[in-house]
Amino acid sequence: MSIPVLRPYFGDDEVEAIREVLNSGWVGPGTKVEAFEKAFADYVGTRFAVSLNSCSSALFLSMKVLDIAGREVITTPMTFVSTNHAILQNDGTPVFCDIDAETLNISPESIEANVTDKTAAIVVMHHSGHACDMDPILEIANARDIPVIEDAAHAAGGRYKGRMAGCLGTVGCFSFHALKNMTTGDGGMLTTDDEEIAARVKNLRWMGITRGTYDRFRRNGRARAWEYDIEEVGYKFHMNDLTAAIGLIQLAKLESSNAARREISLQYRKALGDLPWLELPEEKEYARSAHHMFVIRAKDRDGLIEHLAEHEIDAGVHYQPNHLYTVYEPYRRSLPVTEQVWQDILTLPLHPAMTDDDIGRVIAAVRDFSPKPEAAPGS
Repeated sequence: MSIPVLRPYFGDDEVEAIREVLNSGWVGPGTKVEAFEKAFADYVGTRFAVSLNSCSSALFLSMKVLDIAGREVITTPMTFVSTNHAILQNDGTPVFCDIDAETLNISPESIEANVTDKTAAIVVMHHSGHACDMDPILEIANARDIPVIEDAAHAAGGRYKGRMAGCLGTVGCFSFHALKNMTTGDGGMLTTDDEEIAARVKNLRWMGITRGTYDRFRRNGRARAWEYDIEEVGYKFHMNDLTAAIGLIQLAKLESSNAARREISLQYRKALGDLPWLELPEEKEYARSAHHMFVIRAKDRDGLIEHLAEHEIDAGVHYQPNHLYTVYEPYRRSLPVTEQVWQDILTLPLHPAMTDDDIGRVIAAVRDFSPKPEAAPGS
C-alpha cells in the first residue's frame, strides 16, 4: 500500500460526535458551532473565534473587513494560492516578498523593503507549521499602523516564543481541510481580539443576515423568527454543527497528534542527517512547529520523487511560488531566494497514522537514492 504525504486521523470519538448531531435533529449552525468557537478561542488565546467553511473564506473575509481594495498587500509567494487569491478577489494588489531559505517563511527584511504608504495589510504564512519571525514583522507593521493577517493554515498548535500562532497579528486564519493537523473534512476559523472585526465577519459569513437561524428558531422560541435585517451583501461561508462536532474532538486531540508529528520528524532528522545531498528543515529557537509537513531540500529533487514513487511512497512539492503562475504575471518580480529554493524542495510523508514500518520504509527509500551528479535544480 502506498504511503500518502498527508492523511486525516480519525477515531471512534468523531463517529460518535457525528451520530449525536444527526440524532439531535439540528445539523445547521447551532450549539456545537458555538462550543467549537469558544474552545478554539480559548486554545489560541484570542477574544473571538468565528467559524467558517474554509481557511480560504477566512482569508477572503479578513481582506474584506480590512478594506484592502485599491491598495497593496505585502505577501509571500510560498503558499497555497488561496492566500493570494483573497487579495485579488478583494481588488487588492499583491506585493510579493522573498522568503527565508531555511524556514520558507516570508523574510522580514523583504517586508521592510517593500512597505509603502499604499500598503493596506501584511500577510504572513507559517509554512509547514513553523512560525514566521513575528517580532520584527510586528515592529514594521505597528510603526506604520498596518494590520497583520496570519495565514495559520499549517500552524494549528504551533507557537512563537510561547504564544500560539493565530493570536499574534490582527487576524488569524486557520484551515480544517481534510489533510491539516486537525480536520473537520473541510472548514476554517478566523481568530481576532477585535470585536468589530468578529461581529462583521459573523454577519458576512451568513449572507449579511443579522440574526442566526439557530437564534431565531431555537433559542428565542420562534418569536418573530422570520424577522432580521441585512446591512450589507454577505456570503454563504458558515460552518454547521456536524463539522463543528468533529472539530471539538480534533481540537482535544491536537496536542497529542502534533506530538506524534514531532516524533516522526525527529526520527527523520536522526536517520537522514548524514546524507550530504540533503538539507533537512530546522526549528528556530523562537518557534515550536506544528510539524504540518516535513519539507527537505534535495539534489535531483524530481529524481527522488520518482524513486519514492517506485517504492510506493508519495511525495509532494509545497509549493510552486505563486508569482510564477500566469494569473499573477502582472505582479511578478525577481525573488531570487524563492526562485532557487523551490526547485529543490520536497515534502516527505508526515501524519500521525504512520506506523513504524511506514517511517522505516520512507527512511530506507531516501537513503537508497543516489542523485544524478549532473542534475540541475528542480530536475
